[in-house]
Amino acid sequence: MTEKEILSLTAVGLGKKIKEKEVTSVEAVKAVLSQIKAMEPVLNSYVTVEEERALRQAEEVQKRIDGGELTGPLAGVPVAIKDNICIKDIKTTCSSKILSDFVPTYTAQAVENLIKAGAVILGKTNMDEFAMGSTTETSAFGVTRNPWNPDHVPGGSSGGSCAAVAAAECFYALGSDTGGSIRQPASYCGVTGLKPTYGTISRYGLIAYGSSLDQIGPVAKDVTDCAAILEVLASHDTKDSTSVECKDYRFTEALTGEVKGLKIGIPADYLTEGLEKEVKEAVLDAAKVLEEKGAIVETFDLGMVEYAIPAYYVIASAEASSNLSRFDGVKYGYRAKEYEGLHGMYKKSRSEGFGAEVKRRIMLGSFVLSSGYYDAYYLKALRTKALIKKAFDEAFAKYDVILSPAAPTTAPRLSESLSDPLKMYLGDIYTISVNLAGLPGLTVPFGTDKKGLPIGVQFIGDCFKEKNILRAGYALEQDKTYEMPEMALKAMAGREEN
Repeated sequence: MTEKEILSLTAVGLGKKIKEKEVTSVEAVKAVLSQIKAMEPVLNSYVTVEEERALRQAEEVQKRIDGGELTGPLAGVPVAIKDNICIKDIKTTCSSKILSDFVPTYTAQAVENLIKAGAVILGKTNMDEFAMGSTTETSAFGVTRNPWNPDHVPGGSSGGSCAAVAAAECFYALGSDTGGSIRQPASYCGVTGLKPTYGTISRYGLIAYGSSLDQIGPVAKDVTDCAAILEVLASHDTKDSTSVECKDYRFTEALTGEVKGLKIGIPADYLTEGLEKEVKEAVLDAAKVLEEKGAIVETFDLGMVEYAIPAYYVIASAEASSNLSRFDGVKYGYRAKEYEGLHGMYKKSRSEGFGAEVKRRIMLGSFVLSSGYYDAYYLKALRTKALIKKAFDEAFAKYDVILSPAAPTTAPRLSESLSDPLKMYLGDIYTISVNLAGLPGLTVPFGTDKKGLPIGVQFIGDCFKEKNILRAGYALEQDKTYEMPEMALKAMAGREEN
């Protein structure tokens, strides 16, 4: 197989070719590393690339595949990991100066599950600092660019993972989703992103931002890949007190293409002001396709939409101010070189180590948790969170799946929304409620706008009903073929000519 043919495969497609001995894991890793070298000067999707380790791991995995020891669908397939998920002996920075030299002594359970399944780790992807941002512009290691147009952002905070998958710099990636950080960049980069129900995948080894909202999930080229990856990732973990033991982990069973009788609701509140015309048309076109396949599609009033963003930023910032207090320059991470006394060390280490957006959220979180404001803001936000969950419970009494936009616009230009934090926060309006209610969400690419930028639609399911959203996403996907950005295809073609 040529390098271009290898890189055009999905994760499951490559796993099948490796099993059939048409290509080896080592050849796949070499092809991806060539693509990384070609694309990284422009995209900056990775913080760390472990070239030697990946090749060594590929050789070991290939021996185990040939010996019949590894038989899963992802054995030998190269994967990239977001840089807030710990891997033993690989630098894990959260794209922050304060953790720029941090090397964990343990591996996240989600990554352990991938390694057991025969995955080959390529490296760590760029992200918004401590997952705080929606554009991957707050990284201490420079911005990541969108492979569809490098003048635009890839979304965030899992922008590095989504850009890497879109540009064929890996076959799939892990991201984390606190308020849409997998689904929104997946929409901007034209890939498929899945945020499972809270508790489905262990958070052990994920560096916390908002503990009650964070969830690891897969980013891939299609729904089949996401379902297969979720089967590997999902497990009960005693090291994570929020981990839930599910009754059924056979997610690929949902990929039938059959949606006859599936009840799909579209919140009328999601199709009002602030939504770009082309994004709205994509959602309605997706509804039409599913209706033609036999699904029952209706619009309904969800309610509570205008309260989701303020409730989210109060809760997430409060949890962040608590979680990030451990980065003090004492035990690990960056320490200021010059300071006076212990408090001086804390102040200078944090002032120099954290970026502007992280400081903004820590300050906001500390304020809403402070005496006199706790009841007025934090407790009120928790009550609002409960009301949002109730609104979804009422919706899922009538519908199997909710269809919505993944983001109000396609990818904005670089620095466009970073200059206005409120505008950046509004980019998460359709994804945030899913985290507040602990629900599963899936973004599937569905067309492009007049600028040639991808549009994603989002499927939301009830708790632990991932199969419903995978079923709907897979049925919709059958009408669209996966497209790769032109710059990624040109990079492959250029190497073949040489």
